[in-house]
Amino acid sequence: MNTTPSRLSILTGASRGMGLAMAQQLLASGHALLTLARHPSAALATQAQAAGATLTQWPVDLADAAATSTRLRAWLAGQDGNAIEQVTLINNAGVIPAIVPLRDAPDDGTVSALRVGLEAPMLLTAAFLDATRAWRGQRRVLNISSGLGRRPMASQAAYCAAKAGLDRFTQCVALDEADQPNGARVCALAPGVIDTDMQVQLRGADAQAFPDRTRFEQLKTGGQLATPEAAARRVLAYLQRPDFGHNPVADVRDPG
Repeated sequence: MNTTPSRLSILTGASRGMGLAMAQQLLASGHALLTLARHPSAALATQAQAAGATLTQWPVDLADAAATSTRLRAWLAGQDGNAIEQVTLINNAGVIPAIVPLRDAPDDGTVSALRVGLEAPMLLTAAFLDATRAWRGQRRVLNISSGLGRRPMASQAAYCAAKAGLDRFTQCVALDEADQPNGARVCALAPGVIDTDMQVQLRGADAQAFPDRTRFEQLKTGGQLATPEAAARRVLAYLQRPDFGHNPVADVRDPG
């Protein structure tokens, strides 16, 4: 970086859906954004240049997160942490496996869902908290959770398990950070129902294998799905709330 930004955000899953919308909304003058996604975005690069923001894009596969977490720890060590007012890690990436009962689920899909949805956030959070522990600015970790981490759903054992694990490890990290000097604020946040590719997959699933399909069809026909852009605005607004992290497991619709 040529100049030190006032705010630094690190975002996974920035290539589409709400992740892309968050990336677009985070690109502002004086801000720096590091994205971790399978594919870099030329459009984001153009937007960053126009906005006077600093954008760094790492093309990574979060199913193999150990190397990325090591790289992140080293990268953060090279930043001027004393000059950054707020640094945030947003673990947004997730994978929906085959919409079938676990007995019929391919092993590779189950492994990918757990690695991307749980292992990667844990490793990246560990690297982030370690590398920034002496920084003076506010430190925040936002884990994008789901209502499916808080209630079961047939034919989505791996996704539900990943999100439930995300909630629980966030609670544990909140305890870890509570008595630390400048301890990080952490929150696993359910963003509400969003009109994304995941919803398309759920509505298109085999009704015999997925008994909840009708409910997801009704969400669409009833106009109850938020756009990725609207969802991103609500999530980022929640991130900046004064009480962020007070409840380590929260919903974006919780009153302020």
